[in-house]
Amino acid sequence: MHSGLKMHVDPQVIRAFYLYLIKNTEIVLKLPYMNIKHIDRSDIVLSLLLVCMLAATGYFGYQTLTLKKELATFSDETKRTVTDKDQKLAEAHKTITQLEDTLDDIRDDLEDLEDDYRKEKNKNEDFEDQIRKIAGTVGDLDKLSKTDKELLQKYSKVYFLNENYIPSDIEEIDEEYILPGKNAQFFHGDALPFLEDMIEDAARDDIDLKVISAYRSFDYQNALKGQFTQVYGEGANTFSADQGYSEHQLGTTVDLTDPATGGTYTSFADTEAYAWLLKNAHKHGFTLSYPEGNNFYIFEPWHWRFVGEDLAEHLYDENIHFYDMDQREIDEYLIKIFD
Repeated sequence: MHSGLKMHVDPQVIRAFYLYLIKNTEIVLKLPYMNIKHIDRSDIVLSLLLVCMLAATGYFGYQTLTLKKELATFSDETKRTVTDKDQKLAEAHKTITQLEDTLDDIRDDLEDLEDDYRKEKNKNEDFEDQIRKIAGTVGDLDKLSKTDKELLQKYSKVYFLNENYIPSDIEEIDEEYILPGKNAQFFHGDALPFLEDMIEDAARDDIDLKVISAYRSFDYQNALKGQFTQVYGEGANTFSADQGYSEHQLGTTVDLTDPATGGTYTSFADTEAYAWLLKNAHKHGFTLSYPEGNNFYIFEPWHWRFVGEDLAEHLYDENIHFYDMDQREIDEYLIKIFD
């Protein structure tokens, strides 16, 4: 029966029914003492049935009372269990709430730590950048202090090179790069690999470049200028520098030709070798010192000076010449001259 269904029975009816059962039960109990002949059989059967019903009713009533007690006990236990579970759930909810609050606090602390970490990291990175800059500056200063400051100076009637000046490193140029019949030639040791690469690069393009002259000492230049002056008089000043003003004394300047031209002649300007130099010399750090129309000497297509790849590239890209630049601007390229 559904727990929501209720049956209402009048208490008077129940009372009357039990009195009837008791009365008939008494009749049945008196049967052994009564004269059976005067009793109707139907009454006996009915009385027996009533007794059985009374017994069944008592049994089922007892069972019902027992079940009610058990149900009441179960209900109380269930209530207690539910109450306990509700309490535990409430405690668990409270604990979860506390844990969530703690977790939020931990998240906030972590965010603060992350912010502090990022700030410290940024500070460290800034500090490292400063250290690198300082180290780079110190390195640059050290490198610059070891680099000959004369290498990018404007000579050629502009600046005087001391008669005692000797390049810090002079090495002999391999004989295969020298024009046959010429004496041994020398070049600045740090610039020599650039010269060799340029000559070999030209050879790969079927251009045969040869060195006529390279490093000249102060005394050698003095003697050479004397010889030219004896032959050409003051006209020698148009193509030959006085001692102390020659780029050759730096050890980074070279006179180039090809076997067909065979010397320092203006006709070299009409060769494929010269055209190749105009197009490619800057890639190896060389620039033409005295182009057509310069203010110092006659056009010298053979005269090439090593100034470093960065400066040579700049001159080529801007279509300007070494002596067109301001000396202070030129000096900025000194630290990278051999890079």
